[in-house]
Amino acid sequence: MLLASLSLATVAAETAPDYAATTLSGDWGSARSALWQRGIALEGGLRLDHLHNRGGAGNGGRTLSHLELKLRADLEKLLGWGNAVAYVNTDTDTGAGINARHTGSLMGVSNIEVPVSTTRLFHAWLQKGFFDDRFSLLAGIYPIDAEFFALDSAATLLHPAYGTPADLALTNAPSIFNNAAFGLRAKAFFADREVYAMAALMDGVPNDPARPRATAIRFARGDGAFVIGEIAWMPLETGHSFEPVDPARVRPTPELVAHEKYGGLSKYAIGFWRYGNRVADQLDLDADGSPLQRRAQGGYILAERSLFSLGGEAGRDVTAFGRYAFSDGHAIAIDRMWNLGLRIRGPLAGRPDDSLALGWTRGRLSPKWRAVQAAAGIDTAPAEEAFEITWRAALRPWLALQPDLQYIRHPGGAAAARNATLIGARIELTF
Repeated sequence: MLLASLSLATVAAETAPDYAATTLSGDWGSARSALWQRGIALEGGLRLDHLHNRGGAGNGGRTLSHLELKLRADLEKLLGWGNAVAYVNTDTDTGAGINARHTGSLMGVSNIEVPVSTTRLFHAWLQKGFFDDRFSLLAGIYPIDAEFFALDSAATLLHPAYGTPADLALTNAPSIFNNAAFGLRAKAFFADREVYAMAALMDGVPNDPARPRATAIRFARGDGAFVIGEIAWMPLETGHSFEPVDPARVRPTPELVAHEKYGGLSKYAIGFWRYGNRVADQLDLDADGSPLQRRAQGGYILAERSLFSLGGEAGRDVTAFGRYAFSDGHAIAIDRMWNLGLRIRGPLAGRPDDSLALGWTRGRLSPKWRAVQAAAGIDTAPAEEAFEITWRAALRPWLALQPDLQYIRHPGGAAAARNATLIGARIELTF
């Protein structure tokens, strides 16, 4: 009996993340693994982007920083509450200005740039699973870009439009980085986890616009609600019941590391979103000459698929991705968006943990926005386009250096705008 207990304890210990090898601060004398066994995972990370822009609104460079601290609590281990998880994630973001002051892009240039420097709660939610975690409910401060419209194979790219589609990002404050709202999310898995459906109901205006540096849960009159739904098919996920069903981002277990390293990607999804509150149309007027009030809505379709392995080695492969997003364009500058690209894992046999990513994104300028600009005497281009190539070099399991090159055509949409070239690098640390 004692031997059996020791064997079970050994198996349990082996499933803990390898903090000593994969984080800068290590296992804290085994204290971190002990906390994990009790149900508490702690982690921190730092990203630094330095980009220099030439062209666009003006030459110049900036350094951006993103510090995140995370705590995931397994409430079944801690409190005996079955299939329940709590997650808290704070973000500290500084150094805004590379796009606003230099590039002038409508879509942005870095996915860690924010309008104002701030420290905020980005995640603070509880999730309860039912029916062996085939169905879950989540409530709390929750950013929809943690799960919806996600392209895992595009996550290496720095350009923000490979995360939240640019047409949605330009609307009236959706719950995305780094401005998350309070809401509810429901998710259901079908067919041995190959198919899922999920939906979220969020506060229509995250935090308090009058206090842009603060975290606040407020349901002000006129905020309305935001709803989004997605259905997806992931044929390569069959039977991977060890994978987490919650959107917490902490060190994965060895089983999940092995799956992510040696398993390919396959995902085909469609989603729709809509605001409950109304905003002013940028062109159309009512009978009294005032802007018509409309509810913004849109959707997207996406696909990503691992195409082939490199050199016959598991963990080295080429994955393609594509996404098309659309919205009504009544109140925003971009109404259609396309993303296409490739991710190459292990581009060199001697560097199997590196990733090379190439991406192209095109944001079509909405006819109404172009008409408003034309009335002001500004000639506009049909679209803004961005090309990016980046190489993420894993120098250590806890340290990555990522050179990046971007080329942006018609930043800001004006036909006369100079094309912009950005060159720089990202440094990523895991504590």
